[in-house]
Amino acid sequence: MKCRLPVRFAIAFCLLFSRLWAAEPQLTIYNQNFAVVRVLIPLDLKPGTNQIQFTDITAYLEPDSVILRDPAGTRTIQILEQNYRADPVSEQLLLSLNEGKTLDFIVQRGDRSEIVRGKIIRSGYVPQVSPYGNSYYGQGNAALVQQPIIEIEGKLRFGLPGTPLFPALADDTILKPTINWVLASDKPGELNAEFSYVTGQMSWNADYNLVAPEQGDVLDMIGWVTVYNQTGKTFDNARIKLMAGDVSKIQPQAMDRIQVFGRISAGPAGGMIGGPPVSEKTFEEYHLYELHRPTTLHDQETKQVEFVRAARIKSERIYIYDGAKIDQSQYQGWNVETIRQNSEYGTQSNPDVWVMREFMNSEANHLGMPLPAGRVRFYRQDTDGQLEFTGENEIKHTPRDETIRAFTGSAFDIKGERRRTDYRIDYNARWLDESFEIKLRNHKKEPVEVRVVEHLYRGATWEITKKSDTFLKTDSKTIEFRVQLAPDAEKTLTYSAHYTW
Repeated sequence: MKCRLPVRFAIAFCLLFSRLWAAEPQLTIYNQNFAVVRVLIPLDLKPGTNQIQFTDITAYLEPDSVILRDPAGTRTIQILEQNYRADPVSEQLLLSLNEGKTLDFIVQRGDRSEIVRGKIIRSGYVPQVSPYGNSYYGQGNAALVQQPIIEIEGKLRFGLPGTPLFPALADDTILKPTINWVLASDKPGELNAEFSYVTGQMSWNADYNLVAPEQGDVLDMIGWVTVYNQTGKTFDNARIKLMAGDVSKIQPQAMDRIQVFGRISAGPAGGMIGGPPVSEKTFEEYHLYELHRPTTLHDQETKQVEFVRAARIKSERIYIYDGAKIDQSQYQGWNVETIRQNSEYGTQSNPDVWVMREFMNSEANHLGMPLPAGRVRFYRQDTDGQLEFTGENEIKHTPRDETIRAFTGSAFDIKGERRRTDYRIDYNARWLDESFEIKLRNHKKEPVEVRVVEHLYRGATWEITKKSDTFLKTDSKTIEFRVQLAPDAEKTLTYSAHYTW
């Protein structure tokens, strides 16, 4: 670092800047409920071993993930011993340390207070040990507290009679999660060491709000990044990166996460003012999103940042009728052979026609940014200008130049009906014939196209022997009819399938 100030200010300014820089944390947050924390900490190492205590850490630090190094690479730092504690003092913890002892309690009676002595029979504190040896800290501890039992004058009562007065703290009591090191270095002296570690209880997700005008299917998109911090620590003025992708991470225990979702802006979705607040780049086999502005992330806080805004996205509304109503829970473990032997399989009719929204994630369509997985909400502007919610679904990680298709609900004015008209099977000759009739009714005042999807589930070798309409073979077991329906019209299509095995 070079200081280009008058000599009388240079040293003081450089020292101050170094301390500020050293205190600025850097976070890479993964959407799998963990994060990597990096911070520069000032050390003044003496010859021999050094005892260092550091408290500016989370309560969900994974001790075996710790890396302490000189980022300049000019010296070697060796951790001879590391001790991590995340059991900071609390009323419940002190009660547990005093079980079996008699304490004074301050009891308020009207405008005066008095001292009542009670014996701690049960503190009610049940420490829960994490996979990494530390007790959970912060608001999550409330769920670990049972009701205490106190003995007063030979009688037991549940709950504390008043405010307990504890003896002085022991020397090994900590007020914050703490890490203690015994360090050695090949060179003594001052340095800003890089301290990095993996912590749990931090995550993020993406949410997308898509707004359609009163008429038409051109969309405006507003995308939010929502970051969750439940680590027990506040990160001041942090540099934040977000990693999108399925990174392999062993999760010893599933962590709960609060779900809070973004707001929808009723204004027009134009370009970003001053450029987007989030940039994206490829990193390994994943995508890394960086927030351009440092931000403070408080403990137990949910923070949202707008990361994508696009206008005039061309989309298509698609109607799909998948008429076979099959309860998958009823047929778990079934294979083609058992399905073929059950003549009633797939004969129940589903009346609903699905509404899907489809658009291309491309620069030509005013997008073209890799979109992380998240929830997509659809809105349409009413004649009075008010936005009305029309459906939502989730999308997976979507690279640029890929198509996004999301289910938004079932059509109110389009219905379907599917029934089997013929079924014959010859087990000796190893063939099966099955025929279906499908009716579609359009009660809308405009024409629509419905894609009728049929699954050939009786066997891998099949042939359509009769059909009323042309179809597309979409995969080895699926065909699709494109049916045009006039306003207030009904149409019937039929087909027969011949299976051999």
